Amino acid sequence: MKAIETQKPYIAMLLVQLIYAGMALFSKAAISSGMSSFVFVTYRQAFATLALAPFALFIQSEKDVPLSKKVLLKIFFISSFGLSLSLNLYGVAINYTTATFAAAATNAIPAITFTLAVLLRTERVSIRKVHGVAKVVGSALGVSGALVFALVKGPALVNNLQSSSANRDGGDGIKECCSKGEWVKGSLIMILANVLWSLWIIFQGRIVKQYPAKIRLTTLQCLFSCLQSAVAAIVVKRGEDSAWKLGWNIQLYSVAYCGVVVTGLTYWLQLWAIQRKGPVFAAMFTPLALIVAAIFSAIVWKEVLYLGNLGGAVLLVGGLYLVLWGKNKEEKQQTKFNGKISNGEEAQTAGDENAEDSKDETATAHECNTPCQLKHDGVEVAIHNSSPSQQQGHIAVTLPPLN
Repeated sequence: MKAIETQKPYIAMLLVQLIYAGMALFSKAAISSGMSSFVFVTYRQAFATLALAPFALFIQSEKDVPLSKKVLLKIFFISSFGLSLSLNLYGVAINYTTATFAAAATNAIPAITFTLAVLLRTERVSIRKVHGVAKVVGSALGVSGALVFALVKGPALVNNLQSSSANRDGGDGIKECCSKGEWVKGSLIMILANVLWSLWIIFQGRIVKQYPAKIRLTTLQCLFSCLQSAVAAIVVKRGEDSAWKLGWNIQLYSVAYCGVVVTGLTYWLQLWAIQRKGPVFAAMFTPLALIVAAIFSAIVWKEVLYLGNLGGAVLLVGGLYLVLWGKNKEEKQQTKFNGKISNGEEAQTAGDENAEDSKDETATAHECNTPCQLKHDGVEVAIHNSSPSQQQGHIAVTLPPLN
């Protein structure tokens, strides 16, 4: 049972990445059909708020956590740049770059999160220790693997598919999707979106300590993000009422999936994992979504997998497990160190208590000029001063007969 308990954060983050892979497929289909990215974010956050609200109101009603105005403002601020701005910038960046570059850039989040966490002192790293080197090298391998997976092709692993199927997203170069200026613009916007998302991951570890009601926290962030994104969508799509219409098509299915499953379930799972293992642990699973998405793309859209994809996957998995090994090694050493400190404090406390008890009993015994009784360790003893003992400066102790 204890082994299963320790594996829960790993299972949760694996599930998160599977859901994110589905999000990439549904989001691509919805936006490709003509849906505005701003309207898409607004609807997905609205669906998430409606899905989480009943759980936030009733499940955690017995464990009511006070919500001050200061904490509420912090949640609003974190939602503005971590969810609203980051998601909307991501949608804008895709218009200036390719889907392949978007997937590769997203996998830079673990390295960005690790760097920002070290700078903000929420994550510690010691290059003098093996686990510190493992975390640094693993982060570099993970990001390198993601870039190789997305950008390097090489020979095709499956040759019986048409080569044109591999170029549906314009992944063969900048010229097929946009100009050089648009590519640079989109790249900078994508990097900014990923930096904001990394900051959101880090600040979750802080805000959850001030407001530990995770379901309510997630609901509030989705609500604030919905309102903020709606304002942005109204400004951008002013006068275009048709942009807000939803039918029984891929757009509705994508919004419902991304809102209820992705925004609702995965955000809560990430909050839980961050609280248990820290922000870098949660971010290091991000590259797995790229592998899963590529596999589904090959099956559903008949896209070709190349040797570069395989090499990138090897680097991704190797870097991921290297970082996890470093985290596990660090946690074991910290637990061992804390145990030694705790045992030392308990021994010191016990020694002080025993010394104090001895002083009290000695003082009481010297005060017994007449026969009296004391209790030590649950045994009553009769103490009296006999003439021979008294002359020698000792106290005679007579134990009661055993029944």
